Amino acid sequence: MSASLQRILYVEDEVDIRTVAKLALEAVGGFAVEVASSGDEALLRVREFVPDLLLLDVMMPGMDGPATLRAVRALSETEAVPAIFMTARALPGEIAALKAEGALGVITKPFDPMALADQVRALWEARDG
Repeated sequence: MSASLQRILYVEDEVDIRTVAKLALEAVGGFAVEVASSGDEALLRVREFVPDLLLLDVMMPGMDGPATLRAVRALSETEAVPAIFMTARALPGEIAALKAEGALGVITKPFDPMALADQVRALWEARDG
């Protein structure tokens, strides 16, 4: 399980947030980032891109983050892909519920673009222990 983190599928419906996070993850983190604006779009992209990690907004119209994660995990190619949720509503009970969905962790919004890649990498590296 010590594979390095390189490919991230980031699902976020707000275009400004999506743009900033993609830039931060690529420029600061050196990751290859594919973006999707909805859970449905994520399901289309995940098969072709096959990410190492899913970065999912929790609150999205249509399919929310947890529903998107369940749908992605239902696909044989991506059933074991780890996920991190991003949310502006980071109450302890909600964070616990998101982790119960199988997430490595939760990053709160607004996030610091310069720290985002390090936050993602820290959660990724903590998953083995």
